[in-house]
Amino acid sequence: MSRVCINIAWPYSNGAIHLGHLAGSLLPPDIFSRYNRLLGNEVLMVGGSDQHGTPITVSAEKCGMTPEAYADKFHEINKKAIEDMGIEYSLFNKTHCAVHTEVVQDIFLKLKDKGLIYTKQTDQYFCPKCNRFLPDRYVEGVCPICGNQKTRSDQCDACGTTFEPGDLKEPYCTLCGATPEIRPTEHFFLKLSAFREELIALMDSKDHWRANVKAFTKNWLEDGLHDRAITRDMAWGVPIPMDGWDDKVIYVWFEAVIGYLSSSVEYSRSIGKPDYWELFWKDPECRHYYFIGKDNIPFHSIIWPAILMGIGDMTLPYDIPANEYLMIGGGKFSKSRGGAIDVPSVLEQYDADVVRYYLSAIMPDTHDSEFSWADFQTKVNNELVANLGNYYHRCLSFTAKNFGSIPAGADDEEVTKAIADALAEYNACLGACDFKKGIKVVMDLGHFGNRYFDSKKPWALVKEDKDACGAVMYNNLRLVKALCVMAWPFMPKSSERIWGFLGCEGTLEQAGIGAVETPLDAGQALGDSVPVYKKVEIKMEEEQKQEVKETKKEKQQPKAAVPEGPFAAFRRMDVRVGEVIQVDDHPEAEKLYVLKVDLGEEEPRQIVTNLKTVYPVDQMLGRKLLVISNLKPAKFRGVRSEGMLMALDDEPLGGSAILLLKPATDVPNGTRINCGLENSSSRIEVKHCEAVTIKVAHLADGKFMGRDIELPEGAPDIVAAIIDGDDIIVFGDGNGCVMTVESPDFIDGADVV
Repeated sequence: MSRVCINIAWPYSNGAIHLGHLAGSLLPPDIFSRYNRLLGNEVLMVGGSDQHGTPITVSAEKCGMTPEAYADKFHEINKKAIEDMGIEYSLFNKTHCAVHTEVVQDIFLKLKDKGLIYTKQTDQYFCPKCNRFLPDRYVEGVCPICGNQKTRSDQCDACGTTFEPGDLKEPYCTLCGATPEIRPTEHFFLKLSAFREELIALMDSKDHWRANVKAFTKNWLEDGLHDRAITRDMAWGVPIPMDGWDDKVIYVWFEAVIGYLSSSVEYSRSIGKPDYWELFWKDPECRHYYFIGKDNIPFHSIIWPAILMGIGDMTLPYDIPANEYLMIGGGKFSKSRGGAIDVPSVLEQYDADVVRYYLSAIMPDTHDSEFSWADFQTKVNNELVANLGNYYHRCLSFTAKNFGSIPAGADDEEVTKAIADALAEYNACLGACDFKKGIKVVMDLGHFGNRYFDSKKPWALVKEDKDACGAVMYNNLRLVKALCVMAWPFMPKSSERIWGFLGCEGTLEQAGIGAVETPLDAGQALGDSVPVYKKVEIKMEEEQKQEVKETKKEKQQPKAAVPEGPFAAFRRMDVRVGEVIQVDDHPEAEKLYVLKVDLGEEEPRQIVTNLKTVYPVDQMLGRKLLVISNLKPAKFRGVRSEGMLMALDDEPLGGSAILLLKPATDVPNGTRINCGLENSSSRIEVKHCEAVTIKVAHLADGKFMGRDIELPEGAPDIVAAIIDGDDIIVFGDGNGCVMTVESPDFIDGADVV
């Protein structure tokens, strides 16, 4: 048995939590906690409501409430929503409580006594109209480095640059719009600069950190760590434990992360073991995981580790599996058409396990993902209900009807191997916090089960040889049992019901992961089973209904023959050269462009891209690039996109380059980049593109990453190549034009996405 401490980002107590919170930082840790409990590990999972800060006071004033009453209102709303979603904390705490104040003040004094906290007069933004000093989030303007609009005064989310008061261009108060002044004020500072070398060593030791976490952390460290103010001019928050500082409080960015520790202390006291927290926080063998959104990375990879280092003898983060953003598409949402995205409203209409399944399947783990109600309906009905739910019910109901209990049978080697292979992959995925792939493993095993059931034809076999049919159903029930155990971290309530239908005693947690492969007890009575998942029907506007109709129509079309031989996956793709002729900002998303691209067709293609933070308008307009033109259309925040751009991405290799591919020579718009092969123009999905391996590298002695490659005369020093096992071919039009990128600053072997 091992100990695991799971720490969850604190939802701000200023409104009801929404689906983005669930997909980003609340559901992943519950999946991971349940998985570890299946393994028999001892788990402490803590977090709660972040209740301090100016936003609470502003909202409370508008409602005529005290900050405490206002924050507690949403704490209770969110606590219930989290519980209703089946998310099980050891303690869902709040930052406005006695124990949190006690722990924060104790750490403040310890760091001050060590010389790691000191006072300094500093300049701060002050709004003369609001008559208050403004926290970082209440001052916005233009980034002086990259020109990003609506940049917060402390950090630019687009380029990662951090600022001091006065650095921001064209600042304004977000509360009233007035131009803030810079005024002096005295505050306490954390000596963050003292921890740079230790933090570099910590980061260098974490090869398993996600690329986005390492990139954010590396950028901060390379920029040089600057001491940061940890107090603010306001009354709502944790009081400074010193005389003469009554008009200031310890600020949320410092005290909220301490909530992980204070919650552990409070939980320990609540169970009558006041020192229990030390087993998790003072044992270097205990692994600490921090589940957060990507906007919180520096606070957990830099600031919180620095605080822990300052305290001394504390367990540092093992992993910080920060998720990207869940993007909400399909236009406006409303309760009247089943579109409200706050969790309490969603749970009024849909079962928690169904929501958990969908968010697991589209989880924004390494890239932003798009939520749409049409896709929710499709995935739930066509995957969860038709695959897993159907397999559960057909196995259990058929066996109960014809045998009444678990029939006798010997293990089928095919089933044994399928379960063992799935379990090995499942363990690898969940152990690495790769939950999207983990749920796919479960669903793939469900597909295997359905194929196995159909191939054995038990409905006919039962009439010919009941004993043989019983042996078949015994193996089907082995699969049912394995599936409900592996599905439990994702969909706990429905999995427990299946466990009960099988007639198994105790809980799935008590049975543990070993139950996936343990034999069934022949003769064990089966419970009365019913379908555990039901189809959902979303009330959609006409535009969304049309989208679903188009999807169904495409699925009814005869499927094109799958190309055979090397590069078969690539031959599904219809890649063409395009030229950007118009660039517009997305009306509902600050970080998206809406492009018009000339592909040599009668009308330009409309493509939505998230490259706004990478390429300014003048660098996009007139640019030649590559478009996957036969990709199924999709909507991004309500705007239809009819293709996908191809770009190099070296972030997974530790780099930070996003470079658009382009033809090395001038070719007409619409030129097909098919390497001289015959490619399909049938509609494809993103998953088909992901099956293709295209890499970009600098040529060295005419070789591509050490491999021989046939190149046309005059090929540039940087080329893209398609790799299929031992086969390699330069990515081009087959007539001498190859694909390249304009910048040499990237890591060789970067994938094209």
